[in-house]
Amino acid sequence: MHSLGNTQLLIIDPQNDFCDIPGAALPVKGASADLNRVAALMARMGDRIDAIHVTLDSHNPLDIAHGVWWCNAVGESPVPFTVISAADVVGGVWRARDPDQQATSLAYVQALAERGRHQLIIWPEHCLIGSWGHGVHVGLFDALSQWGRKHLKTVNYVTKGTNPATEHYSAIQAEVPDPNDPATLPNHDLLARLAAADTILVAGEALSHCVASTVSDIADHLGVAHSGKLVLLDDCTSPVAGFEALGRAFIAEMTERGMRTLKSSDIAR
Repeated sequence: MHSLGNTQLLIIDPQNDFCDIPGAALPVKGASADLNRVAALMARMGDRIDAIHVTLDSHNPLDIAHGVWWCNAVGESPVPFTVISAADVVGGVWRARDPDQQATSLAYVQALAERGRHQLIIWPEHCLIGSWGHGVHVGLFDALSQWGRKHLKTVNYVTKGTNPATEHYSAIQAEVPDPNDPATLPNHDLLARLAAADTILVAGEALSHCVASTVSDIADHLGVAHSGKLVLLDDCTSPVAGFEALGRAFIAEMTERGMRTLKSSDIAR
């Protein structure tokens, strides 16, 4: 790959809790190797990267996609990877542990169904703000810091997921935006920065969820004229186990819309 023009690197959720390392809350097989390859790419061609954006999944223990939010009739929380549908909430299989959140919780799962987004899945508590798991993979963090020092630039860190009442897979907007919370609404600052790029290199975790949702939303908001700028580094991202089909479907859909896929090693200095 030769002419990249204005090149921006978008690294999605490269955090410890998603790495396949001891102590990770939600490890993605292959994630550590993915992020090491991103760091190697930066070392090789950092001079040609004009901007870097790093998204950070950022949660509190109390979150609609964590078990503590919900309980059954005997007060038990759902175990990780439980799927909660609108019918489950209407039928009383699961209810909000805080009665004041019951109506909001029902409206949320109903909105997910209406929008055709992911069903509500209960995840292990992960990327808790202030925790080790929230931090960036150490090898990649070192590469990001070195890039900033060398080029006198700052990495654009983008947080997502701080609103406990909605999931936030995409770095562009929450699954169900809250008009009263700007953090859940479309991130026009990030979109404007990406729109200025000629090439957007995409890496990070997980392919099946946050990468897929972010890239799809970028394409939706920027339009077809910008879709060809998107280059997925397919050796720098991996799906959550059991959701491999989602990752494949995302790649198939987005390549039809103009996204390219390359291995990081295919990009020359």
